[in-house]
Amino acid sequence: MQADVQAEAVRGDRGRFVAGLPRVSDGSLLFLMHLLSKRHTDGRTTRIGIVLNGSPLFTGNAGSGESEIRRWLMEDDFVEAIVALGVADRPRIAIGGHSYGAFMTANLLAHAPALFCCGIARSGAYNRTLTPFGFQAETRTLWQAPGVYAAMSPYLYAHRIEAPLLLIHGEADANPGTAVLQSERMYGALKGHGKAARLVLLPHEGHGYRARESVLHVLAEMDAWLERYCKRGEG
Repeated sequence: MQADVQAEAVRGDRGRFVAGLPRVSDGSLLFLMHLLSKRHTDGRTTRIGIVLNGSPLFTGNAGSGESEIRRWLMEDDFVEAIVALGVADRPRIAIGGHSYGAFMTANLLAHAPALFCCGIARSGAYNRTLTPFGFQAETRTLWQAPGVYAAMSPYLYAHRIEAPLLLIHGEADANPGTAVLQSERMYGALKGHGKAARLVLLPHEGHGYRARESVLHVLAEMDAWLERYCKRGEG
């Protein structure tokens, strides 16, 4: 089976895996590409559903097979395909995430600034030089792979972000990769470049938010942010 998949990937545009292959263990991302290869290309609507125990879009380092597949998903107008299905309003698509999802949110806003009306990033890591001895599946240090650390740091691309970004972080975040300094520095970079941003720090909260007051506070902040920048289209 592995040999067959690799042989098909070599065929490029004639196969299902035009963007390349993920790691052998990432069957979810491989299956997602398989489903996308079944979509109509003659203007007819295609509806695809997939249920996974985790997102196939969160794996891989910069330049990896997974990273190149994500680039392909964005560049091949799959956001526009969602709009064409009638389930999304083009000017009102927001993006958000927690932890690594927040990191991805900031990266997408920096490198695909026209796709989203606003973003919400909770307890993320935005400057990879602050985690110099590795992150996620990246085992090389900052000194061994400085280009990767720079490319994966949306903090260094804050000047490119156009959409308003709401940053939320627990003040007592003890996760070594997501110290509260990450959000403070990202907020400072955005404001320093005149961008629309808001920083919300939650007292006594760690990487996940547990107090009822904190959870309600976060929900209120996100609702107000989306109401202002997504529904009403301010900014």
